[in-house]
Amino acid sequence: MNWFFSLVLTIHILVALAIVGLVLMQHGKGADMGAAFGSGASGSLFGASGSANFLSRATGILATVFFLTSLTLAYVAADKPKTTGSVMQDAVQSQAVPQAAEQSSGMAAAGVEGASKAVNIPK
Repeated sequence: MNWFFSLVLTIHILVALAIVGLVLMQHGKGADMGAAFGSGASGSLFGASGSANFLSRATGILATVFFLTSLTLAYVAADKPKTTGSVMQDAVQSQAVPQAAEQSSGMAAAGVEGASKAVNIPK
């Protein structure tokens, strides 16, 4: 499953870069403003905006592929089994809890002067 995720992620990144390149190569609708004032280029069959050319169709196809790879990546990422809990659960489970008998015997051996003040805390 790891190789599938890597393959889809690679395709996703390449398609994203291709979309950015195609969008930057296209000219905006404001670029044809001179045609609206009689430069002669606005007399086409499809109006002033013109028909869909190769760049706009390729952008639409790549946008569809980008959408599908986004959905696939989300599905694959959500489908992975969770091996561990949260970070806090791992930290709590990894720490050793000292036994109460070991603490009391250690304090008794240290004497009254070396004992900590934690013994004086009421329970």
